[in-house]
Amino acid sequence: MHTEARNELVQQKLSGALSIVLGLMVFSVFLNYVDRGNLSIAAPMIKDELKLSASQLGFLLSSFYWTYGLFQIFAGWLVDRFHVNWILAGGFFLWSAATGITGMLHGFLALFLVRLVLGIGESVAYPAYSRILAQHFPLSHQSRANAVIGAGLSSGPAFGMLAGGILMSRFGWRSFFVVLGAASLLWLIPWLRWMPRGPGILVSEDSGESPTTAEILKQRSAWGSFFALFCVNYMLYSMVSWLPFYLVRERHFSMDEMGYIGGAVFLTQALGSVVCGRYADRWLAAGVSSTLVRKSLLIAGATGGGICLFLSTLVGNAGCIALLLAAGAMFSMSVSNVWATTQTLAGPHASGRWTGLQCAFGNYSGVLASWLTGYILQRTGHFSAAFAVVMGFGWVGAFCWAYVVGPIEPVVWGKKKLVASGVLATEAV
Repeated sequence: MHTEARNELVQQKLSGALSIVLGLMVFSVFLNYVDRGNLSIAAPMIKDELKLSASQLGFLLSSFYWTYGLFQIFAGWLVDRFHVNWILAGGFFLWSAATGITGMLHGFLALFLVRLVLGIGESVAYPAYSRILAQHFPLSHQSRANAVIGAGLSSGPAFGMLAGGILMSRFGWRSFFVVLGAASLLWLIPWLRWMPRGPGILVSEDSGESPTTAEILKQRSAWGSFFALFCVNYMLYSMVSWLPFYLVRERHFSMDEMGYIGGAVFLTQALGSVVCGRYADRWLAAGVSSTLVRKSLLIAGATGGGICLFLSTLVGNAGCIALLLAAGAMFSMSVSNVWATTQTLAGPHASGRWTGLQCAFGNYSGVLASWLTGYILQRTGHFSAAFAVVMGFGWVGAFCWAYVVGPIEPVVWGKKKLVASGVLATEAV
């Protein structure tokens, strides 16, 4: 891109229509993480109702990630080839319906199968977000937009643990699933009204075709981002899947107390994500290199979050709560910068497919984290060893960000050159 065109894009302000689009994406990822995490909140009840072992419970909690990871590649291809807004709407409908149906089921196998369907529906979310942000949002707002989406991600488990824990303790877990799934479908009404339209900010001088999967896989930075996300997600999914069980069964907090503590941890993560995104944009505007800004925050988040989570198992309840809050704050550094990094590297023509590949690889850590934590817990009876593994994955993730991912700069795909299409594309949203 020419320097003049890039400067013009950086100076663009976020339109009111795009602000609404961002708000709807934030709310969708909020519901996304409520839906995927609510089974872990109900885990103590489900374990007793179905008489499951810790290992069996871990297997059930992992089921979502099997299809969620597998379908990411297909989802990335879909959003780069077809109308991304309708792909997101279809996935949202599928995962909301699966959530509501979960509350009507009574057997282990039925719960396992509907969680597989939930994973298929939610697989479209992040490839769609990346495509929309890279295509429609000015460069000067992408860090902040990703950070706000990251806040929505963290707010989902916060709400789920706080409201879900309290409501489930009073009305049972089944009614919570049914009402949540039915109410979530209302999101589709404003989305169909306000979803972005037009070609967006950047278009190609030629046909605008995205690079092939093979071209993306030739990039060392792509593989670095894949492995790094796998490691960082291991920590996230360990917390989403097992934090409620850890607080109730090992720390002996009540369901209400678990809701307050778990909600505070993820709320801290949500607020931290917004703060980190805002400061990342300021550092970039001040002339600090994208590589230094992104990698510093990603490395600090990966290492610091894992350390705090492990140390929480070695102290009393008061110290445990403080360290869990610190883990949430540290992890917000990663949440707010992972996808801004991917979108910068991939560019608008490859953001959907790169994100799909990265999510496919990175989210299989959810299978491993859910199952392995349950296995370690069954063998040792405590969470210390399980959270030590989390800490180890954090250090490996930091290594990948530091030494495998190259400079955080746009990859030049073949001979294509990106040019600005003008402010009118943004105003057409």
